Amino acid sequence: MKDVEFIAMNNEHSLRIAVFFTDAYGGIGGIAKFNRDLLDSLSLMSEVSEIIAVPRLVRGDIGEIPRRICFDMKAARGKLKYILRSIKYSFANYKIDIVFCGHINLLPIAWFVSRLHHCPLVIIVHGIEAWRPHQSFLVRRLLPGVDAILAVSSHTVKRVQAWSGLPASKFYLLPNSIDLEKYVPRPRNEALAAKYGLVGKRVLLTVGRLAKEERYKGFDEVIEVLPYLAREIPQITYLIVGDGDDRVRLETKARRLGVENRVIFVGYVSEEEKIDLYNLADVFVMPGRGEGFGIVYLEAMACGVPVIGSLLDGSHDALRGGTLGQLVDPDDPQQIMAAIHKALAVPRGRPAGLEYFSIQAYQKRLAEFVRHLSRERR
Repeated sequence: MKDVEFIAMNNEHSLRIAVFFTDAYGGIGGIAKFNRDLLDSLSLMSEVSEIIAVPRLVRGDIGEIPRRICFDMKAARGKLKYILRSIKYSFANYKIDIVFCGHINLLPIAWFVSRLHHCPLVIIVHGIEAWRPHQSFLVRRLLPGVDAILAVSSHTVKRVQAWSGLPASKFYLLPNSIDLEKYVPRPRNEALAAKYGLVGKRVLLTVGRLAKEERYKGFDEVIEVLPYLAREIPQITYLIVGDGDDRVRLETKARRLGVENRVIFVGYVSEEEKIDLYNLADVFVMPGRGEGFGIVYLEAMACGVPVIGSLLDGSHDALRGGTLGQLVDPDDPQQIMAAIHKALAVPRGRPAGLEYFSIQAYQKRLAEFVRHLSRERR
């Protein structure tokens, strides 16, 4: 596994890159954000003449697409259309130089295109979608044939290696990034604090989807310790930003534990409001078991909020092994409560070293990886 560092180099070769992915522009969540960063960063490389971006889904307004990106909206019109558009690129009368596969489920399509163009194939693995042997025999069969695997965390590398048996030399780290000029400490939005009843409260915050299939994010663990925290911190409040089909269960759990007045379900919010909510929080806490990385940890730290992550998933990478925040065992309520008490006593402020995850660092890592791949291919 290589943590690629940037090496400046002049390269007159013009590259056409095809990227097959789930969603990016107009999407929500960490994978969509990673894909936007990937496409934006590729478009900034002087060696890249064109990026063919093939989305499986377009969930909202895509906004302005960067120069050099050919964003194929037609591909997002259903599974059959996606396959047909991909076949079109397979037999295109121009050369594709590198194929990126943004999700393991799309590997057969990306593999087909890369083989017909005789070019390198790179697959990106994020988290739980790739931690266990894939249900598709075809995907399992094709994975050893990829030229490189980009992983967002060392935890994901270990999990994929454990079942695939692939050598470490195929893996490269490309962690998520944060825009340190967008996510910043800012004055409290008192109107927003009043709207959610946060005036005079000590606020715990978690941001994430409330999905039945994602019960690994740590919402349950925080709700379960609230009754005990409330005995020592009467003004404690837990703010949950996000929505999904598991919300009713979590609301019921809060009522059963007698903390329904302390748990505030905000739902989905705009990016601007999310930044304001980070700046209203005293602690960001997400002691999960299934995060491949967790972009929200970076967002919280960038806004100056003390952060608590997990020893058992990719948040270990996001917090640089505990140097940027605290790591706890989500199965140990005492550890969670002790970490919350400690975080409440810590002054707000960005932790030193967060620049490691800046968007500029991401761009440099990606550029060097692409150049490394191009050099090896020649």
